[in-house]
Amino acid sequence: MWAMMAAGSLALDYSGLKTLLLAVALPPAPMLLLAAWGGWRLRRGRRFGGFLLVLALAGVWLAGTEAAGELLSRAAGQPVLLSPGQVDALRGRTDGAVLVLGGGVRRHVPEFSAGAPTRITAERLAYGVWLARRSGWPLAFSGGIGWTATELRQPEADIVARVAAENHGMPLRWAEASSRDTRENAAHTLPLLAKAGVKQVVLVTHDAHMRRALRAFKAEADPLGLQMLPAPVGLRDDALSSFDDWCPSVEGFARVRYVVYETLAWWAGR
Repeated sequence: MWAMMAAGSLALDYSGLKTLLLAVALPPAPMLLLAAWGGWRLRRGRRFGGFLLVLALAGVWLAGTEAAGELLSRAAGQPVLLSPGQVDALRGRTDGAVLVLGGGVRRHVPEFSAGAPTRITAERLAYGVWLARRSGWPLAFSGGIGWTATELRQPEADIVARVAAENHGMPLRWAEASSRDTRENAAHTLPLLAKAGVKQVVLVTHDAHMRRALRAFKAEADPLGLQMLPAPVGLRDDALSSFDDWCPSVEGFARVRYVVYETLAWWAGR
């Protein structure tokens, strides 16, 4: 009993600490803190106060642009696109699977009166369904209740299984519902696939997340003799050349935050 209480307390502490650290580390918080510091120095007549304030304001602007998100993504190392021709080459094989990684769900969506995938998960699922249909391979999904998803009562995999069947007409062959993060996605899902005779896995996740996901999955796949084929979602043809790319937008802000989040998670080894 005490062990269960201690484990629950540890999970609660970790989720709370992670939420706090992300709130401070992700844009626009660092820029706002820099602006506050610059304003304080400027008010007291200290050097560089105005410069820091202008720098912070420029950072706030850029943190909301698609261009900044694209540059950060390239600096972090973008994965290579999986072309339709490569997907077509998979047809005829019976030892493969398309695996979609969860990216969050909403516990309850009033218009559906049920849970539903977030935008990130919906994009991954849509691409995974397309890949499964084009390759003829079965579809798998991995996602439980994440460390910070304390409001969820139903694992991601359960919600996505319903959406995949009802909305996409593509039932999941495998639905792994106990993992809480990327490393557990790999540790819990790959043995399940290997036991079913799968030899190659098409891994579907967003471009910013792919590097971290491959690190976790290859560590688990190599001992099992599985091959991983990355299938990134969210790549851009061009997000630098138009004026709109350099103007703040909801999409730009979300992309910058996501790339920063994944970079921090990579450094943290999570």
